[in-house]
Amino acid sequence: MDIMHPKAAIGTNAWGGRIYGGLIRGDYVEDEVIGQMIEESVKLDIPLFDLARDYGFGKAQKMMGRLGNKDTLISAKYTPFTHYRKGCVRKSLEKDLQDFGRSFVDIYWLHLPTDLKDHLEEIAELYKEGKIRYVGVSNFDLEECKRSKEILEAHGIPLYGVQNHYSIICREWETNGLLKWCRENNILFWGWAVLEEGLLVDPSSMRRSVMKSIYNGRVKKLSGLYDVMGQIATRRNVKIPMIAIAYCAAKGVVPVVGCRKPSRVRELSESVSLELTPEEIERLESAADASNVKIMGADIFRPFVLKERR
Repeated sequence: MDIMHPKAAIGTNAWGGRIYGGLIRGDYVEDEVIGQMIEESVKLDIPLFDLARDYGFGKAQKMMGRLGNKDTLISAKYTPFTHYRKGCVRKSLEKDLQDFGRSFVDIYWLHLPTDLKDHLEEIAELYKEGKIRYVGVSNFDLEECKRSKEILEAHGIPLYGVQNHYSIICREWETNGLLKWCRENNILFWGWAVLEEGLLVDPSSMRRSVMKSIYNGRVKKLSGLYDVMGQIATRRNVKIPMIAIAYCAAKGVVPVVGCRKPSRVRELSESVSLELTPEEIERLESAADASNVKIMGADIFRPFVLKERR
């Protein structure tokens, strides 16, 4: 797979132990099955996995190191929950590399725009040392992305991508210009939570979980969108959530979709190959807008961004 033109990325936030999988996600998947899924992802040319230190209660990265292989590509993150301290990124990345059993990560993202110049300067050092192949930013707004691009380019490093929340019902990055800016500057836009934590699936198939309980009240409001997704899915002979994934791919967004089973990777591969018509896209957007439902919003993590130190 060409990492500059990925079809999709596989999210790992749902990986982890029995308690995490059962309580938060509704079911638990054995490591052996996840290992089979990773093998399937390589066969289908979607070997790109998106990770962070806190995913799966901290277990996802160790699982990737244990179950991954030489053909899997790794996207990892540094999340600045505190202000910048010299060496903080290096220490975190070195722990990542130890978990992965590798000498470098393919993509490294600054996960929040806290003290972004200091953090990006240290990421640039690690890039020059060969520990990072590509650099991206996550949960940044347009002005923060522009600033990040300038900081990295001063070191001769291109901004690889922006990873933000995006789905049929969360399209703010289109209206505020960020998606257009990414296209104009050949910067990839990755969309996480394209299925809205399982809400953009067939409601009857939702498993009992904490996430389902949180979002259950919005299901009725989304009935119009479910109808449209269902009609298109029936016509295409695919499952409903595959339409939500195909929509993102049609908008030039790299969908980040959680997978734990081989069948899910096969569905993901088929989803990004679907070519929705302009009429289908318009129907989906009209139904989404009519629902007036917002789950997390584009700036859900903004409250965690610390103010710049003076």
